[in-house]
Amino acid sequence: MDVINIKTFVPSKDYEISKLFYSELGFNPQFVTDDLTLFENGDSCFFLQRFYHEELANNFMLQICVSDILTAFKLCSSSKHKTKITSVQDEPWGKVFYLWGPAGELLHITQLGN
Repeated sequence: MDVINIKTFVPSKDYEISKLFYSELGFNPQFVTDDLTLFENGDSCFFLQRFYHEELANNFMLQICVSDILTAFKLCSSSKHKTKITSVQDEPWGKVFYLWGPAGELLHITQLGN
């Protein structure tokens, strides 16, 4: 098997609010169907789906690696649709902050290296 790409399917409790949330974070939405939107930022992308299961959403995690953690933190802090955000933390492998989306999904916003 020669894998060329992997895309995850992110759940949404309120599909329209989740579309706004990911747009606020700098992802560009591309219509796929009434129940599926492809979000892109550079070479990275994922599907947002009109599907919600509380246990799945509350256990869903996505790492988003960025080149500048402070710029990302400022942008994410200004989101009107986030549910929670932590401060930037130093780790042995880099820097990270945690951002919870409107469906309860957890985003690990990460800058690798120090």
